[in-house]
Amino acid sequence: MSQGYVIELYFDPALENQVLKAWNVLARRQISTQLIEIESRPHITLFSSPYFDPSKLENIVKNFSSKQESLPLSFGSIGSLPSDDNVLFLAPTPTLSLLQFHSQLFDAMKKEGIEIAEENRPDTWIPYCLVAEEVPKTRMGEAFTVLRDLKLPVAGYAMEIALVEYPPVREVFSFVLGNTVEP
Repeated sequence: MSQGYVIELYFDPALENQVLKAWNVLARRQISTQLIEIESRPHITLFSSPYFDPSKLENIVKNFSSKQESLPLSFGSIGSLPSDDNVLFLAPTPTLSLLQFHSQLFDAMKKEGIEIAEENRPDTWIPYCLVAEEVPKTRMGEAFTVLRDLKLPVAGYAMEIALVEYPPVREVFSFVLGNTVEP
């Protein structure tokens, strides 16, 4: 894993616990422990880059988050990305409010001259919440079956936005959505 930064959307405690339940079940079955080991937190990745300037991003994210409300989320399907990392994820319903949230943050960052990778642009971004990384290929079917037993959909709210540095995983800053910014 190379050095970089990620802007993440965090969930309310009940939804976070539902995702952690998936992580723990996969860990108990020794399918995937990666997310627990790196001390990640359940989230949707909004943007990622090796080049973000945290000091420049902090004011943008702070101002943006103060104008937002908590965002309803519902994870109703399970997916996998076509990569060598063998990741599994829960996919949120791509509601207009989620897509607009992402697009508005993209616009705010672009306005400040921040470069955004192609896969994070509004017309190509795929929202997802990782539940497993580095799943052995021979256990992907079993992992899907375990996740199907979670009784989807799981629903809740996005409550917080954060900038996270990796590796190791370290939160640089975070803001609760809807908190007004002091003058």
